[in-house]
This record gives sequence, C-alpha cells and structure tokens, in this order.
Amino acid sequence: MISCQEMSKSYWIDTNGKWVAYTGFDDIRNTFTNANIHLMDATGGAKKTWASGLPSSPSAIAWANDSGGIYYAMEERGLSNVYYLPLDGKPRQVTDGVHVLSSLSLAGNGQAAALRSAFHEPPVLVTFDVKRPSATLKKLVDVNSDVLDGRSLGQAEELNFRSKDGMAIQGWLIKPSNFDPAKKYPMVLWIHGGPWSMYSVRFDWRFQNFAADGYAILYVNPRGSTGYGQDFINQIQHAYPGKDFDDLMAGVDAALAKGFIDSRNLFVCGHSGGGVLTAWIVGHTNRFRAASSMAPVINWHSFVGTTDCPMWYDQFQKRPREDPMEYAVRSPLHYVANVTTPTMVMTGEADLRTPISQSEEFYRALKLLKKDTLLVRAPDEFHGWRRPTHQLAYQLYLKAWFEKWRVRE
Repeated sequence: MISCQEMSKSYWIDTNGKWVAYTGFDDIRNTFTNANIHLMDATGGAKKTWASGLPSSPSAIAWANDSGGIYYAMEERGLSNVYYLPLDGKPRQVTDGVHVLSSLSLAGNGQAAALRSAFHEPPVLVTFDVKRPSATLKKLVDVNSDVLDGRSLGQAEELNFRSKDGMAIQGWLIKPSNFDPAKKYPMVLWIHGGPWSMYSVRFDWRFQNFAADGYAILYVNPRGSTGYGQDFINQIQHAYPGKDFDDLMAGVDAALAKGFIDSRNLFVCGHSGGGVLTAWIVGHTNRFRAASSMAPVINWHSFVGTTDCPMWYDQFQKRPREDPMEYAVRSPLHYVANVTTPTMVMTGEADLRTPISQSEEFYRALKLLKKDTLLVRAPDEFHGWRRPTHQLAYQLYLKAWFEKWRVRE
C-alpha cells in the first residue's frame, strides 16, 4: 500500500495517573519517520524521549500494572514480538520466536492476548503471561485448522544477501509445495507496497496458493522497508524508485543461485508501492517473462495532484512546476518505450490513493506502442480490494496472466 503518514500522537496514562507515555517524532524532515516513545508526567512536565532509534514504530502500547514500564509490540527483521520498556532503562524483548505477534492486549494481571501467525500458521488467538511467555503460551482459537488439515504447504527459506552497492538485504523464498530438488520451477517476485512496510514470516494465502501450483515465491524487504531502522528507510528519501530496484534484482540472483529456479520463467508483481516498482522493473530489465502492476503510480507529476495523500510531494525536493524533470525521471511512464515484458495492470475504479487514471496512462501508452498488455478494472473497489470475490478474481487473473506467458518444455 502507498503509505500516507499522519503526524499525530497517541497517549497512554499509567494506572496511578502519574506518567503518560506517548509516541511521536523527534524529526519529521524525513518523508517517513519511525515513531519514538516519549514520557512525561500527568501535568505535561518532565518531558523526555524515552526510547528512540527503534527498528520500526511500536504498537499496542500498554502500561504494566505496577506502572514500572510499558509493554508494546514491534516489527523487526521480518518478525514481530513483544517488548518491555522500564521507566529507567532500555527496551528488552519479552517474547521470542519466528512468528508475528499482533493486536496485543494486556490485562491488569499481566496476562496478554494476541494474534500469532507464522509461515504455515494463519493468525490464531493466543494468550500468555508476559512474565513467563514461553512457559505459559496457549492457543485459544484457531479457525483455519480444518482448512489446512492434510494440506502440503511450501517450505520457506530465509535469504540474506548483498545488493549491488553492498547493502545487506533480507528476503524469503517459498518452495513449491511438491518440491523436487531435481526439477526447475517458475518463480514470482512479489513486491510489497508502502513502500514503508515490511514483509514478514506471517502466513500468506496468496503465496501458498501459487506454491500449490508449482511456483516458487520470492519476497524481499528492499531499502525503504520498515523493520530495519530509520537509516534503511531513508535510503529512498528523494530517490524512489532507485536503488530498491538493485535490491530486488539482487534477491532474484540469490534465488537463482539456489539452483532450482527456471531462469526462463521469472515473473514479477506487486500492489501499490509494489505496483510502482513492478512498472519500473519492466522499463529497466527484460529478465521477466510477464508482469502485473497492481494499483501503481505511473506518472508522479499527475499523481501528486490527484491522490488523497498530498504528502507525496515530500518525496521530491521541488514541486512539479519547479522541476518537472525530477518527477519525469522517477516515473515508470518515462521508460515505457523500453518495455518488452507483457504487463497486466489491475486497479480498483474507486481507488483514491493511486487513482485508476494512473493505470490508464500506462495501459494506453503500452497499447500505443503495440506492447502486450491488459487492463483489469475492479468496480467499486478502493485501494485495497475488499470483496472476497474480487480478491479471488485478483489471484486468478495473476495466475492466468503468468500461465499465458510461461515457457513450456
């Protein structure tokens, strides 16, 4: 999803009514800034920055019953765990595991409830005592066990590799569910939106659905992603798209090095920020057999004047009227003549974040140049497609488009 950051604060008062914890930004000069944790007394005095330099913004903040500190959830390097921050001290991690804990809720007695997800586990409701999480963790509700019972899922492998300029990048490669190391498989590079967000180890039905059909799935956190600190986010400040393209291509190279990916059958797709990078990729390389750019930005000059998120002006050093070329050279439309990859475009007709006019610009430019393309319009859908039938159609269009262009033996 193309992000639109709000510069607001959230406040939490302790059980004694003495201390107030709140999140905010020490420096808002960046287009996207991780929130820090601040502290003040209930009268508004004794303000201080309590914790800064976090890998990503904290969420679900709750005071400990003794008012000695706060608990919160935080994403970091593809995981999400619970942390504790004492009044006089530094944050420490409370839970541990290759999982994503979200929607944290804390009772006065220290009993927590949260959603937990992992590679092969759709979100389940769990509970645990924050003083002894490993020993007390208990699954309360699992509504998907019957759906996955007896199913073979694709195994996920973490990838750590270097980008073109040496930047350390993390990603994951899901193998086909019927994986045979003696065979070669097609692969989809699936790019996340934002661009300020984080791929994680949480379960993704779309990935597993492709894995069941014999595809490998590569997903990567290129620079600009959250979960790796503010400096990593700032790598795309006034430079998006840019070196994140190099990160993604390095991820493809790392996957190919595993030896079971068919280099003739590489595909790429992404929604919103991922749609931007997909459209950018097909204008800068021909290594993919087919692509799908979903809810993209194609022309920054027209986008910043029509989106519901005008803060996107801050991604540029000047306004369009002052330096139109700054917007042109970072627009996928600028490179449309280079496109040789069959590229499908999918967007909701009611999208306010990346209006469908962006997709229409790309589609029409491709058609005028007699490129292989297809425009899919979802009626009454906004930036995230809500109707289950449309979400299934979205997946089926992707499969059909990639299968159409897949090289067969």
